Amino acid sequence: MKSKYEEIRNLMFKLSHLGVWNFSEDGGFFIGKAPHLGTRAWLNRIYPKISMTEIEIMENEMHRQIAPSYVQFLTSFSNGLDIFNDTFGLYGYRYSFRRDETHDQQPYNLVWLQSEKPRNSTDDMFFIGEYDWDHSFLYVTPDQKVHFCHREDATSLFTWDSIEDMLLSEIKRIYTLFDDRGVAIDPKHPTTPII
Repeated sequence: MKSKYEEIRNLMFKLSHLGVWNFSEDGGFFIGKAPHLGTRAWLNRIYPKISMTEIEIMENEMHRQIAPSYVQFLTSFSNGLDIFNDTFGLYGYRYSFRRDETHDQQPYNLVWLQSEKPRNSTDDMFFIGEYDWDHSFLYVTPDQKVHFCHREDATSLFTWDSIEDMLLSEIKRIYTLFDDRGVAIDPKHPTTPII
């Protein structure tokens, strides 16, 4: 039986007809060249998974633990990811902040995301990503459920039972908003799960 992460990976590679760059022996892939967005633009990005060493580094920086289900995601699947050129992204560990060729090969910084939390957020909410449309957030609660909230307000507007369920649901939904070349069908249509 296919695992949910295997299904997620297959969905990420749905755009492989537009090109694939395996930039790391540890499983880093850029999938789907997007010349309409720029000469170096890729639609989907899977970053090489990380070890518990990097998890500990981030936890020491944040002075808090990363949600267990997100640790599982980062260490067994991908160190963050990007869907449709930042339409939707999950954050991870950045080992360098220099503007060189390694810059694009790293996710957005999970540590920094914890300091950008909206009002009325609580210490038991662990923020994991955002949507480019309006910079709304995703966070994990102690029951390991994933919640969607607006940029300025942490009130949960939509909930998934797990990170895997959220990824499967959101990747499938976001694919319906773009054509086979990765061009937005209606650029004015919001890309968030709830408007």
